[in-house]
Amino acid sequence: MSFTLSKAAPFIFVWLWSTGFIGAKYGLPYIEPFFMLLVRFSLVVCIFIFLVTLYKSSWIGFKESGQQIIIGALIHGAYLGGVFFAINEGIAAGVAAVIVGLQPLVTSFIGKVFLNQPLNIKQAIGLTLGFLGISLVILEKIDIAATQFSFSGLLACIIALFSISIGTVLQKHLASKTPLLTGSFYQYIGAIMVVSLLSFNLEDQQFTLTWELAIAMTWLIFGLSVLAILLLLYMIREGEVAKVTSYFYLVPPVALFQTWLIFDEKLGIMAMTGTLLTILAVIMVVKYQSDSS
Repeated sequence: MSFTLSKAAPFIFVWLWSTGFIGAKYGLPYIEPFFMLLVRFSLVVCIFIFLVTLYKSSWIGFKESGQQIIIGALIHGAYLGGVFFAINEGIAAGVAAVIVGLQPLVTSFIGKVFLNQPLNIKQAIGLTLGFLGISLVILEKIDIAATQFSFSGLLACIIALFSISIGTVLQKHLASKTPLLTGSFYQYIGAIMVVSLLSFNLEDQQFTLTWELAIAMTWLIFGLSVLAILLLLYMIREGEVAKVTSYFYLVPPVALFQTWLIFDEKLGIMAMTGTLLTILAVIMVVKYQSDSS
């Protein structure tokens, strides 16, 4: 079963993670971004309390729970908070995606420098191709000349990029044996600390209850914050950091396919070329994982 899950997890994860853009598009017109994350994370904590109890997952000590809170503050709170804030400040979603799309490069660099994880030349080429592929896919969807950059929004994107990169490395280094359910519970506690601070200082907690918001929130909670995050933590525990984070390169092309399927958005030559480069990049990082050259 473990072997089957290991093979299927990346594909399921990429599909689920990509739907986050669609969920946000449906929900954000009716609720403030940080407040949306606060409600989402609070409900997710309740779900994980139920799951921990149901599956009798062992609780962890003070030190380990503190580590998970910090990791969750980075992976969930600062990352999503940064991206949502940047878009709210006027940074185009595509531009934000390009910036945080550097995550595999930053994560692999951190893992190489601080954890002495192997990263051979073929993997490095693959990671570079991946970013070039993402850039082609996203740049086709935006008009760079018309994009309005704000310093605070751009800074928020950079914070989001380094937050999820550092959080991923810490998760691999500190929590390889932490129970997934229990660890996730504490991670969302850390996420709540971040987004509650942002929401209560920058927002009025306003929302309009609609079917679109209810559907979006339900999917973001169960599809993204529960299932996708458990798959991500599982993959981090089972594989090298560079290998796992390379799958994030597939998210923008898959998201574009989903928007074509649902919103009838077309893919041009640049996007299709970028998609092929992205897939090639993932193959290179995974295939040459064990090479020492």
